[in-house]
Amino acid sequence: MIQGISLGTITVDCGDEQELCEFYHKLLGWEKSKMYGHPALSSKDGIVFLFIEEDDYIPPVWPEEEGKQQKQMHFDFQVADVASAVEYAKSLGSMKAASQFGGNEWVTMIDPVGHPFCLCS
Repeated sequence: MIQGISLGTITVDCGDEQELCEFYHKLLGWEKSKMYGHPALSSKDGIVFLFIEEDDYIPPVWPEEEGKQQKQMHFDFQVADVASAVEYAKSLGSMKAASQFGGNEWVTMIDPVGHPFCLCS
């Protein structure tokens, strides 16, 4: 272990950094800022999402399909009421993934640019 190491920033690649930052801002209510000239969000606990626009961004396919762009990671958000959180996320432009594996424990959503994330009880 490296002494003093801690998580700094979670960088999210996308096709439109402003759009994706705005989606997560509305979903999470985190504070907007700029880092390194790009939009960012910060939680009260110090978690930072930094959104980076990539000209050649290709949305991942979920569930994974051979020969298609794979997800590299996804977010799990704990919520008090999964059904209400799903409806709210949908009102912001995300969609419920066609394939679901969480039963009553979680729902997998797809954000506006294709990243999967889960809303978990």
